[in-house]
Amino acid sequence: MTRLSIVLLVAVMVSALYVVRVQYDSRRLFTELDRASAEAHRLETERARLEVEKRAEATSLRVEKLARDKLAMRSITPAITEYVSSPLALPAASAPAAGGRP
Repeated sequence: MTRLSIVLLVAVMVSALYVVRVQYDSRRLFTELDRASAEAHRLETERARLEVEKRAEATSLRVEKLARDKLAMRSITPAITEYVSSPLALPAASAPAAGGRP
């Protein structure tokens, strides 16, 4: 009977230690999950802030102002438009008429 009691006592002690270990791991994993959730929330907030900032930076008025100021670009007007023709294009007079014979 004593031998059975010792075996049962050892089994109870081992199972108690196992329960303590499992609870410790469970708490550790829960805090890790909580930290990861907080980090995900922080990153989502940062992403939303950056999206708003990107939209603000990409407005057409801002792009036009930067082009004018930093790149010294100007608006198109017929007075400053230069037309470039390809040197490989045939002159209009020497091109055969559509449907005609060469």
